[in-house]
Amino acid sequence: MSQAPSTFNFADIWEMAADAVPDHEALVVGDQRRTYAQLDERVRRLANHLSGRGVGRGDHVALYLENCAEYLEAMLAAFTLRAVPINVNHRYVADELGYLLDNSDAVAVITQPSLAPTVDTVVGHLPAVRVTLVTGDDYDAALAAAPGERPAITRSSDDRYIIYTGGTTGMPKGVVWRHVDAFYACIGGGDPMRLHGPVKRPDELPARIAEQPVCFLPVAPMMHAAAQWTSLSWLFSGNKVVLMPGSLDPGAVWHAVEREKVNGLTVVGDAVARPLLDAWDRAGGYDASSLFTFSNGGAPMSPATRARVFATLPDVFLADGFGSSEAGTQASMRVSAKDGPPAAGPVRFNHPAKPTIVVDAAGAEVVAGSGVIGQVLAGGHLPLGYHKDPEATGASFVERDGQRWLITGDMATIAADGSIELVGRGSGTINTGGEKVFAEEVEAALKAHPSVYDCLVVGVPDEHWGSAVVAVVQPVAGAAPTLDELVGHCKQRLAAYKAPKHLVVVDAVARSPSGKADYRWAQAAAEKGVGS
Repeated sequence: MSQAPSTFNFADIWEMAADAVPDHEALVVGDQRRTYAQLDERVRRLANHLSGRGVGRGDHVALYLENCAEYLEAMLAAFTLRAVPINVNHRYVADELGYLLDNSDAVAVITQPSLAPTVDTVVGHLPAVRVTLVTGDDYDAALAAAPGERPAITRSSDDRYIIYTGGTTGMPKGVVWRHVDAFYACIGGGDPMRLHGPVKRPDELPARIAEQPVCFLPVAPMMHAAAQWTSLSWLFSGNKVVLMPGSLDPGAVWHAVEREKVNGLTVVGDAVARPLLDAWDRAGGYDASSLFTFSNGGAPMSPATRARVFATLPDVFLADGFGSSEAGTQASMRVSAKDGPPAAGPVRFNHPAKPTIVVDAAGAEVVAGSGVIGQVLAGGHLPLGYHKDPEATGASFVERDGQRWLITGDMATIAADGSIELVGRGSGTINTGGEKVFAEEVEAALKAHPSVYDCLVVGVPDEHWGSAVVAVVQPVAGAAPTLDELVGHCKQRLAAYKAPKHLVVVDAVARSPSGKADYRWAQAAAEKGVGS
């Protein structure tokens, strides 16, 4: 039995929770079910197996897996050994996988039978990778043969946690956190519902475990920060996590809500929320009486989609989170149906989770109510930087008045009431005719049109405008929106110069498995469509 944790180390905190509620159900993934005691035993055995194969403190263990119980087992086993789990996009092909394994300095890879052939094609060129383990018979046999006791290891709050982020452009980068900073910035500080405030000492955590556990379902792959952070947050608090295996199946999500009596659901933007709501409409509804929160994080949710959530689930509490792999959770917007219809303008985040400021081009803080748009800076608990990328680290993390800040890449203004009005990403800014247009602002307006199912907005070179705004649109089935129709719609909500100059219709908008926008794909589609 472990004592109450003395460090903010993920493995210490996990062991505390496992000892406090061994008989509570911890994890459900399809037909895989684990109590805290069962999951903890498998974590111990996997940790001992990996240790016996030379994996230890500071080593990086790549997880090339779809959602499964073994994903969380492997994460926790790595933490147990003071090793570092590395999230790998399970859709990567050989070249992409080889790049990430090399860039992350992985010494071990845990994968699944369907992905093992891809691993086999690259590990021969990566001498640093000395351990490969495939889920199924080999994995289960390895656990059965390994000792079941907890490794006797003294851990530290300074142990490392890395999350690889692809963002919307560029090669994936590994964001390096200390456990203590990630505990507060990413996984709620021992307060997953944001009701009691973060704990000040790790030994306060056992008293936070409720007799009646909450059941939470993150609708995202575990390779995504949103799924990792919510899963760890709820598990460390003695609650139950339900993960969805395989690709997004909206009907299966609602059946899981019914079957497991899910209390909280989290999605990644419109790309996940809209299919869920469509499935609800097709089926004529499900039993979601257990559900009291519908949360969003990792990608924007448009006002039109928020309105659909409340029309479908009028009794839920909607929490829209604002943050990133580099900042953790910065702020949230918490609303319910009784607060009235969602505003059509910029999303306002009025519940700060950490120090956040907005600065103008001269570096001065934006005055509330001024309407000035500036860069968002995040403070407080921050990562150490990017793995093996001092140039990107130096460009993103800055000193200001003796305090370290992250330049998040987001653009915002400060409303008169002090809330943050997010207008978009700086990287998604389109300079058209000398005016700045933020892609996400136009996307939100377009998604309110009844014929638009999904869209991305980019700029293409234009002799007259410099860059012309292009809407890459996936229509609602059976609809055929025209450019004039969408321009008129946008001009009712936005300044005229923000309306698209071109329309490119596609069968489906390309997004990552977690629902994040693929702006490189959209740029190529726009340039091809406008040029044709």
